[in-house]
Amino acid sequence: MDREKIYATIDGDEEGNRLSNFYNYFMMITIIISLIPLAFKNGNMVFTIFDKITVVIFIVDYILRYLTADKKLAKGALSFLLYPITPMAIIDLMSILPSLTILSSSFRLLKMFRLLRTFRVFKAFKMVRYSKSMSIIVEVIKKQKTALLAVGTFALGYVLIAALVVFNVEPNTFNNFFEAIYWATVSLTTVGYGDIYPVSTAGRLVTMVSSFIGIAIVALPSGIVTAGYLEEIKTDKENIDDEVD
Repeated sequence: MDREKIYATIDGDEEGNRLSNFYNYFMMITIIISLIPLAFKNGNMVFTIFDKITVVIFIVDYILRYLTADKKLAKGALSFLLYPITPMAIIDLMSILPSLTILSSSFRLLKMFRLLRTFRVFKAFKMVRYSKSMSIIVEVIKKQKTALLAVGTFALGYVLIAALVVFNVEPNTFNNFFEAIYWATVSLTTVGYGDIYPVSTAGRLVTMVSSFIGIAIVALPSGIVTAGYLEEIKTDKENIDDEVD
């Protein structure tokens, strides 16, 4: 199989490409199987076998994608240097490394590499590549990044200001500024855990204002993403209709 066919199989966007569709479903199933052991505290032989088999599949997938990097990035030989630092390639690598890190417990200095085990959750992010709906959402976020960044900046600014205000209004309630930031974040998102809360009238007024503003701020990105998602689906449908015609 030449590189053109390999690329069309592992990263094809063409409708009706059965081999590509099969590959996508196969990888989705593999990712789901690889995540099953993470839901259990204690491992066993079956989970070990799952891990070994799935990591081999991930390695093969990574190699195939690297070999066809020039088809994906369209930058010639430079593509092979750029591909390893692309977001999805990094996620792929981070999902593989933990399974390859087998270290002896006698080397205390090397124990810090066990932190790589936490990167196993990156396997879940691999689903973005194989799910059309997730791919559309990623595309929407890319196109709406300016608006989302503006909302995020506003939210961050308000959290810091609200934290600063309440920290000075109720110095006895908050031991440090981080606790005030934590309260402001929880209050802004209207979650309200209730583990830290103002007791004075002024502090409660700040909380009320923060909650009302939080409703508006949380609603903004939801509206932006929803509108972008519907627009993307409409565009995708129009493209399909044009191809049929």
